[in-house]
Amino acid sequence: MPDLLSVATMMRRFGWFLGLSFGALACGSPSDCPPCASGAASSDAPEGEVGTASATSAASANVASAPKKLAFKKLGADVRTLELDAILKAIPAETVKQYDPYYNREKTFRAVPLARVVELGFRGEQNLPTKEYVLRALDGYTVPLRGAKLFEEGGYIAFEDTEAPAWEPIGQQRANPGPFYIVWAKKEQTDLEGHPRPYQLATIEIADFESVFPFTVPTGEADGSPARKGFATFREECIHCHAINRQGGRVGPELNVPQSIVEYRPVDQIKAYIKDPLTFRYSTMPPHPKMSDQDLDDVVAYFKAMSTRKHDDERAKQPGAVPAPN
Repeated sequence: MPDLLSVATMMRRFGWFLGLSFGALACGSPSDCPPCASGAASSDAPEGEVGTASATSAASANVASAPKKLAFKKLGADVRTLELDAILKAIPAETVKQYDPYYNREKTFRAVPLARVVELGFRGEQNLPTKEYVLRALDGYTVPLRGAKLFEEGGYIAFEDTEAPAWEPIGQQRANPGPFYIVWAKKEQTDLEGHPRPYQLATIEIADFESVFPFTVPTGEADGSPARKGFATFREECIHCHAINRQGGRVGPELNVPQSIVEYRPVDQIKAYIKDPLTFRYSTMPPHPKMSDQDLDDVVAYFKAMSTRKHDDERAKQPGAVPAPN
């Protein structure tokens, strides 16, 4: 049976999917999957969220009391695990004050530069900024990021909320974002699409995307084809929360097995919902005005291509399959 931490983190990350008639269409930015709203709990929570307050409170207590440690892996193999004390001995802490889009106001944290933590965790590894990475949260929220982004100036790993000793709760489910929360310090880094902010960060892994998530790749499709372009969009914006063939994020709906989204939703509805979900119902999923008609066509082409490339074997436990919370 899932423990309270697992139940609460699952609810707070994809609670807004529950009861959505178009829930499986939630392909979008990282902001779609962690809470998109401010800390205040929603008064019109989706069906299935009633009665979760005590579980969420217990989960936050468990997170607060958990050891502050960060695991580093390379292609699935353990490299090292660093306790917060070891990190602070090697990297001086800084006070970072910045606008936080989850809290919708300025927040102040004690934090260490993200790039320096990556260097410490993978000391001895060459050419770190050129590599690809996968960041995983305690509940399975998955963020593939290129090294250039991890080493971008302004990225920090926050370990303390200076305004709240046990962290100010975040999101509609009032979750504890500790033990580690990625924040960005510059004014131009407040966009969640370009600068995701995974909280409850647990693991940073060096991982070639197509090797770690092989069953998300539209094999056989030509470079530059609509399906390949749609795959690029899915990789950058959707896989944080969603899985294709059981590989990717587990906090949003699986989009390909046992049925592909294009096998049970009309294409026009899929594109319209991604473009502007608020025309269908009120929810925390934001609209995507920057996605052109061609972008949407490409994403649908990717879904159609993957509908003929299904791989539905939970027992295989492929490296890219994010474990469901225990």
